[in-house]
Amino acid sequence: MERLLEYIPKELHEVFAAIVELTDDFCDLHLNEDYRQLARDMAVKICQNGLPVKKGRPKSWAGGIIHALSWVNFLADTSFEPYMSVGQLAERFGVSQGTMVSKSKIIRDELDIFQMDPDWCLPQLLEKNPLVWMLEVNGLVMDIRTAPREVQEAAYAEGLIPFIPSDGAEAGSQSGEDAKILKFPTAQNKMPESRPAKKPEYNGPTLF
Repeated sequence: MERLLEYIPKELHEVFAAIVELTDDFCDLHLNEDYRQLARDMAVKICQNGLPVKKGRPKSWAGGIIHALSWVNFLADTSFEPYMSVGQLAERFGVSQGTMVSKSKIIRDELDIFQMDPDWCLPQLLEKNPLVWMLEVNGLVMDIRTAPREVQEAAYAEGLIPFIPSDGAEAGSQSGEDAKILKFPTAQNKMPESRPAKKPEYNGPTLF
C-alpha cells in the first residue's frame, strides 16, 4: 500500500486507502488475485485522473471499480469463470445496483474502457482476446499471431504484446531464473512503424 500511495495526490491518500482495502477484501473473498491486482491498478488511475472520489462513499467507488472490471471481463456471463451476476455483485458489496453501475459508468467513460479492453483484461483471458493481438503496422491492422516469430519477438520487446503467442501466457509472466529473456530487436528484426490498433468505439446496447 505504501508503494501505491507514492502515485496518489496526498489529499486523496485516505480515500484511496479505503477504496483499496474494500476491493482487496472483496476480491480475496469472492474473486481472485488477478481481479485484486487490476482493482488496485484502477484505483490508482481514478485517483490520478481527477475523478470526484471524495464525493460519495468509498464503498460506492470500490463497487464501481469491481463492476467496471467485471464488465470488461464478462463476470456476469455464466460461461466464464469466475461468475457473478450484477445483482449478486451489488448485494455482496453492500451497495445499491444503481449506485454501483453509475460509478462504474463514470470510471469507464473517464478511462476510455471498453469490453475486452486489453489494458484491463484478466491474464487468463489475454491469450484468447483478439484485441490484444491486433496491431497497426504501417497503417494496416494485422493479427500479430500470424506473423513470423521474429516479428512477434520484436513486438514483445517493444511492449506491444504481453507475451510471445506461441509460448503462451505462462512463459510471458515468468520471473526469476526461469524468465524468458528476449533481446531488444535489432535493425534486422525490429518492428516497422507499429502500435496497438485503435480502440473500437461501442455505442450499442449492454447488459451492464
